[in-house]
Amino acid sequence: MSLDATPADLRIDPNASTLVLHGSWRLPDLGALIGRLERDTPRLAGATVQVDASALSALDTAGALLLVRLLRPLGPDLEVHTYTRMRPADLALLRLVWTRLGVQVPAREHETTLRELLARMGGAVAEFGVMARQFFGFIGLTLATLAGVLVGRRKLRLTSVVFHMEQVGLDAVPIVSLLTFLVGAVVAFVGATALRDFGAEIFTVELVSISFLREFGVLLTAILLAGRSGSAFTAQIGSMKSREELDAIQALGLDQIELLVIPRLLALLAMLPLLTFLAMVSGIVGGALVGITALDITPGMFISRLQEMTDIRHFWIGMIKAPLFALLIATVGCLEGFKVEGSAESVGRHTTSSVVQSIFLVIVFDALFAMFFMELDL
Repeated sequence: MSLDATPADLRIDPNASTLVLHGSWRLPDLGALIGRLERDTPRLAGATVQVDASALSALDTAGALLLVRLLRPLGPDLEVHTYTRMRPADLALLRLVWTRLGVQVPAREHETTLRELLARMGGAVAEFGVMARQFFGFIGLTLATLAGVLVGRRKLRLTSVVFHMEQVGLDAVPIVSLLTFLVGAVVAFVGATALRDFGAEIFTVELVSISFLREFGVLLTAILLAGRSGSAFTAQIGSMKSREELDAIQALGLDQIELLVIPRLLALLAMLPLLTFLAMVSGIVGGALVGITALDITPGMFISRLQEMTDIRHFWIGMIKAPLFALLIATVGCLEGFKVEGSAESVGRHTTSSVVQSIFLVIVFDALFAMFFMELDL
């Protein structure tokens, strides 16, 4: 109960259709009255009620809402009732609550399922077209700047390149080695299980070596770097944009592509092939360990069969993909960083988009490479 306030009370004369309001009808003073009304809902005769507010000391929104709920079942209009000695401010508040309580939210007109589906498909296609145009335009701008660096018309920032080579390459060695080693072991186990029924467990050597040289080595490395380095590129450039550092770079007359994109691209172009080679070796070592421990294949037999049955072309097919994957990951990561709008939520959204797009493009181009080399019988 509030200070200097009498608890709210209500007297009802059903025969005369009269409500007599007493005390303070404010939220702190309504507890007992609300409990009493919940236990015994008043019933009033007739459609017109006389509200006597001569003993009403205060009224707030909660009290007006309670009074409206008593009067509304009798009719849709507040003005059919009479109000005795109610202050104009209290009556205006009562009218406002009555009006707002009766507002109906218009139902949203749902489009037909087919129209909504076609509209969403059209929007997705248009958005994809915009993203593709931005992506290819950014690749063209990046390659033009890279050509300027190679011919000496643009400055090569070697310190930045070496710094990003350490972040992209050396710091990723443990995770790349461990993951590909375990995947190589899993491939060997699965292959041996399938080949055991035919008495051809020895062919596990070719299965592991060819799969890692052609596909798994470069693909797993690219996916790891897309999630690790591509997202880092987006977050770094996006944070710089949110802190207005990109505006400062432009105000100083420096080229953002030359300063931010080219060092990251060159670092990834240099380190992805090296990490791919490491992934190939780690995967083959994992498969060899399984063969030696579980398949009774001696180390000498494994190495000898690897040399005899695995052509060097499989190695070069895998290595050819690495520079293209590096270009895709670097450009997507940097482009999404430049798209950040300045907020932390935007940085997170574009970082997620960078990872998804990079992995998608890597897998798509890997499938295209596989079909291309299959047509060439390589």
